Amino acid sequence: MSTNRTNKKPATLADVARKSGVAAMTVSRAINNSGYVSPEVRKRVMAAARALQYRPNMLARQLKGHSLKAIGILLPDIANPFSTELVSGIREVLVPHGYTTFIATTDRSSEEERAALQSFVDHRIDGVIVATRGTRFGTESLQSLAKQNIPTVVVGRDSGVARIDSVMADHYQGAFDAVTHLISIGHRRIGFIGIAHEDRTSLRRYAGYAAALKQAGIAEKKEYIAGPPDAPAFATQEDGFQAMMQLLDLPKPPTAIFARNDFAAIGALRAAHTRGCRVPQEIAIAGFDNIPLAAFTTPPLTTVEQPIHEQGAQAARLLLDRLAGTAGRARTVVMHCRLVPRESTLK
Repeated sequence: MSTNRTNKKPATLADVARKSGVAAMTVSRAINNSGYVSPEVRKRVMAAARALQYRPNMLARQLKGHSLKAIGILLPDIANPFSTELVSGIREVLVPHGYTTFIATTDRSSEEERAALQSFVDHRIDGVIVATRGTRFGTESLQSLAKQNIPTVVVGRDSGVARIDSVMADHYQGAFDAVTHLISIGHRRIGFIGIAHEDRTSLRRYAGYAAALKQAGIAEKKEYIAGPPDAPAFATQEDGFQAMMQLLDLPKPPTAIFARNDFAAIGALRAAHTRGCRVPQEIAIAGFDNIPLAAFTTPPLTTVEQPIHEQGAQAARLLLDRLAGTAGRARTVVMHCRLVPRESTLK
């Protein structure tokens, strides 16, 4: 009686050798490209490997000192389209070089961030790309990676660590431009949603918001800043909704909102609708990122476009340099952002 292959043990190197009629060492050279094998023999070995559904034992490869050819990517979450586009850019560069990517998320927790990075280390990942927001615990984890000589690149912030490269959009200038736009159309009471007031200075986007207010002679107001506490995560629609509801409860609420990202801005749009507050006639709302959904909200969302895919690709290129040992001191790449005005601010 025949047995389904799924119930059999995985094929071994010896199985491939027997089927292709060559020595196991020849199979190893052919599959790992680690020595000369004639084209005819290589073709026969690879055909046998496919027929047997042979997969290399990665643990054995690691024990022998071979590279796993795997890159860990740490993200705040996978719900935000930013993550999808960033990973697409990373993989566009890494996959042609034979690398596989593994993704972990922080679930809004610094402890989860630290655990994920340690898991990458424990599994002997070749390199790491970190796209979480900077926190004290996160920086300590990056320092640990550097001490262990694990090639690492961060996206979206300065690494603050020697030999760890960073790629980011110009969050400061993008936020400055968005808030200057709000001021130019007559707003003086402008709120910021997406992070708690006590943690605001950790965001470059907040720094750009504050600088635009200062240039226009507008004082920052603590009560106009609302959002969740510091965490290595993106602001969510729920964060934006709750923050907007809080600001609309003020005796003299803002007439315009700059949201930390588009998800928070979308939550703010929903809160405004819930309260019967017309956008932009009664309150203008602007976001940041220009996710695809931003053009299809009601009304379409004014936002700041950052080159997400390009950041991922550049981070991957910097990591390849680190893996090849051709990079020295830490490098920082800053990419331009562009304001995209739409109906959520323009009457």
